[in-house]
Order: sequence, then structure tokens, then C-alpha cells
Amino acid sequence: MALRTGAAGPNTLRGRQAAGGDYALPEYARRTRQRFSLSVTLVLFTGLTAIGFATFISVSALFGPSAHAAPAVPGTGAAPVSNGQPNGPGARADALTDNPLYSSGGMTQVTCPAPALDPDDPESMEDFLHEITDCLDTAWREQFARTGTEFDAPSRIYWYTSGQSPCGSYPTVGTAAFYCQANEGLYLGIQDIVENSAETKNPEAYTFLLSHEYAHHVQGEAGILGRFHGVRADRDSGAVQDRLTRRNELQANCLGGLFLGAVEDSYPIGAQEYAGILDDAGRRGDFDPGERTHGTPANGRMWTAHGMDRGDPAACNTWEAREDLVE
Repeated sequence: MALRTGAAGPNTLRGRQAAGGDYALPEYARRTRQRFSLSVTLVLFTGLTAIGFATFISVSALFGPSAHAAPAVPGTGAAPVSNGQPNGPGARADALTDNPLYSSGGMTQVTCPAPALDPDDPESMEDFLHEITDCLDTAWREQFARTGTEFDAPSRIYWYTSGQSPCGSYPTVGTAAFYCQANEGLYLGIQDIVENSAETKNPEAYTFLLSHEYAHHVQGEAGILGRFHGVRADRDSGAVQDRLTRRNELQANCLGGLFLGAVEDSYPIGAQEYAGILDDAGRRGDFDPGERTHGTPANGRMWTAHGMDRGDPAACNTWEAREDLVE
């Protein structure tokens, strides 16, 4: 693998927000990334104009942490968290705020051509999802290898008819895809995701949905998801629990964005595709003030863009981000 280093240019996805602005995050998120060139070839087509997309969801909250979750750092225990934030500068490191994944460097790129997609053809959609998931498996396995940690790919349950998972029955209203930590299962409805995405012909809508759900598995493998559930269960306030859930979901946006940004050169992802992905991220945000679990549309867009632009897992530490960035 040839290693390329250097800051992203102003005309690249990752360079557009390097100067700051909305990205007023901690210093760890601003460091220059190192980018490995294993080139990726996934095919995304242009535009994203459909509305009414299905929300994505992780339904693992009532189940235990992943069997592959990373243990606490020996001798340090877990950091206390208050309102989703570490308690002061002396707070001890844990899987949320000081995860080895954040030190793994720029997101891996892999060669992974995807077939042309016809959303009206279930066989074509299933082939497309498997090809994209193959690419996600390879990219994240390579990423975890840099931390010296083994990565087990998720199980794939791509359904045509209703069924039952350890996390509940599927499909449910408005949910055509979810990740279940109980069996490390990635669940997507072959036809449901098309129907719940306004039957869009644009593959980036499905790719973003898949990369977000896959990111919950990444969180599980890194020990983040199990730690999140433990901290959330200790909180009595529903508002605090929702704030923690938003940090978790917005991190999945960012981690999904890492994958999308890593394929910038070989998709390629141009301005139209980039805008379409962010439009999709915004549509999956919280529009109901009574259900604040995924973040505002603006923050959903921001964290997705941040992952694509920065290209480094260190930029996805939502657990230490300002409160207004996780509303």
C-alpha cells in the first residue's frame, strides 16, 4: 500500500471545511490526516430529489453490549459521564472519549466496484447492497487492523418478507433498516427501503442509509455501543438519555460519512452527489420536537459532512463535542 500524506486541498471534499466555521470541534478533530491509497470503486449516480425517506434506527438499546466490545482500559475503569459529557479535565478515559479507533488514522480505501442499480428490480437491489456491504467489511476490517483489534463483520439479514429479530419484529412503520446488537445483525428490507425512500433511483440514498446502520456495528466492535448503553441506563432523566442517544446517532452519521468520503476519488463523488448525501442526512433528522433522538437536520448534515470532509475517525468523537452540535 502506498502511503500519501498531506492536508486536503480546498477543492476536495475533505478540504472544504478545514478552516473551521461550523466545525468548531476539539483540536483532535483538526489534525492533518494520513490517507492510504488502496483505491475504491463504488458507483454512485447523480442527484437526490425524492422526499419522505425512511429513518434509520439502532434498536439495540435493550440488549447487552456486543460480545466483541472492547474491555475497559486496565486500571482506569470507565469515565463518569454527565449529560453526555466527561466530568472535567480529570475524567478517566473510556470507550466513548478515548477509543483506539480515534487514533487509527485516515479512513482506509479499498477497491470495490459496485454493479449498476435498478431499485425496481429486487435482485439488482440485493446485489447492490451486498456489494456495498462487502466494501464496508473490507474498509473497516483494514481500519481496525491498525489498532491491533480484530474486526468481525456483521451478519446480513436482507429481508423480503416480515420476520422476527432478537430486537423485535420487522418491518415497522417508518423503519426499513436497523442494526440489532443482540446478534450483530444488519437488517435491511430489499423492497421496504425503496418504498420508504420515495422510490428514488439514486444509489447514494441507499448507500448512506447502509453506511449509517453499518456504523452502529463499528461502534459495537469498538466498544462504543456497549459503553453508551451502560451510561444511558444509569441516567434517570429522559432528556439526558435522549441527548446521549443523539450523540450516538450523530456519531454513526459521521462514521458513515467517513466511508463515503474515502471513496471520493473512485466513485467519484462530485458536488451533486455530495449535496444529495447531505440532503438525505438532513431528511433523517429530528423533525418532531417530541422525539429528539437523531439530532436536528442541520446537525445530521453537519456530522455527515464532517466525516466525509475530515476522513479520520478522530473527527467523529461526538461524545466531547459542544452541546449545540449534538442538539
